[in-house]
Amino acid sequence: MSDRKSNTYNLERRNFLRTGLGVAGALALPAGFASQAFAAGHPAIGTYPAGSSGDSVFIGITVPRTGGYALQGEDELKGYLLAIEHINEGNPLIKKISPKSKKGVLGKKVTYGVADSAAKPNDAVQAQQRFISENKAILMTGSTSSAVAVALNKLAQREKVIYVAGISGSNDTTGKDCVRYGFRQCFYGQTAAAALGPLLVKTFGKNKKVAYMTPDYTYGHTVTKSFQDYLATAGWTTTTDQVSPLGSADFSSYLLNVANSGADVLINVNWGHDAVLSIQQAKQFGILDRMKLVVPYQVPFLAPQVGGGLLAGVYAATDFWWTLEDKYPLAKMFVESFEKKYGYKPQWGAENAYMEFALWAEAVENAGTFYPPDVIKSYEAGRKINSLVGEVSWRAADHQLIRPVFIVKGKKPSEMKNKEDYWDVVETVPGLPLMQKPDAFDCKLGSYT
Repeated sequence: MSDRKSNTYNLERRNFLRTGLGVAGALALPAGFASQAFAAGHPAIGTYPAGSSGDSVFIGITVPRTGGYALQGEDELKGYLLAIEHINEGNPLIKKISPKSKKGVLGKKVTYGVADSAAKPNDAVQAQQRFISENKAILMTGSTSSAVAVALNKLAQREKVIYVAGISGSNDTTGKDCVRYGFRQCFYGQTAAAALGPLLVKTFGKNKKVAYMTPDYTYGHTVTKSFQDYLATAGWTTTTDQVSPLGSADFSSYLLNVANSGADVLINVNWGHDAVLSIQQAKQFGILDRMKLVVPYQVPFLAPQVGGGLLAGVYAATDFWWTLEDKYPLAKMFVESFEKKYGYKPQWGAENAYMEFALWAEAVENAGTFYPPDVIKSYEAGRKINSLVGEVSWRAADHQLIRPVFIVKGKKPSEMKNKEDYWDVVETVPGLPLMQKPDAFDCKLGSYT
């Protein structure tokens, strides 16, 4: 018997003995009833124990496969699927992150279902509710819109099924909309502003006038506010904040106001295809000839989609860029595995997705059970964990991963060493000093049960 199976068996056996039943009685039960008896040490909650009573466990994945965030959603999905493959085969990379892992999670194969959220909260919630009801999902994931992440946070807390966010840049995800059953590993508005802000002030100077383009939902509003708050400390003032609905095709009315604002710098917070169109149209309006462009988030595939070298010299914050393989051995293992499977260098959405599943496996293995409150407490223990970008840990107070933020600068086409060499990593900023105090965004996690 493997060490993991032995440990799991001993834990379940102790839980069983506490129920007051004899071992001989348990052995007399049919296999299905015996597993239920072993789980009786914990009360039923969410999909536990039904979701983990067999030889496999199920994860529900909802990502945008249509709409303005579809390209990023597909990249994210590839990261999830590679992580599942690696977990099930006991890949060495997973073992570097989760040393107790062997094959599967606690010896159980990971299975999954995928649904298209179209970046719509209602679609994501309905799909995950089906995964919970029909497949007894023991884990939920998938967001490329923070509006989806916030909605799935609420579903997770209500259904008592753990949710690990996909891409989500809103402060609210682990701020005012945090929940005990939700976790996020990627960077967010506050950390993006605190990491990128000093470089902007150093590069462009103090007392600048700035125009913002903001998507009209929680990601956009919290990112813009975080940058406004930080840059105000250097005397930067906002000339205009142009707020547009998600999925806009024509930004001309917003860009006209930007052009007439007298700003020195344009900070474009738009994401996905909205970011592509708004930058291309800003060029057509002549704005990029008069204002410095800043992109707070290095949106996956942004540079090749925008084209024309328009992002040369543009600064952005990011979770990951593939050239980090030169600095971090685990990043190199990930990039090589991903490129071999999918034929291109992974974007940061894929890296983020991979890490969420690897970190979940690490938490479950250390808990020694799928019982959700114990898994949550395993996350909250504050262990130092190896990751693709160095050592990280979870902050128990708001379930946000403490991790570095990377600052990148767009390359000119003539500077690119290969067809995917769009960005230079110019700074690595440690995560903890960037983060607000745990209660600054009014996080109240709620109950375990």
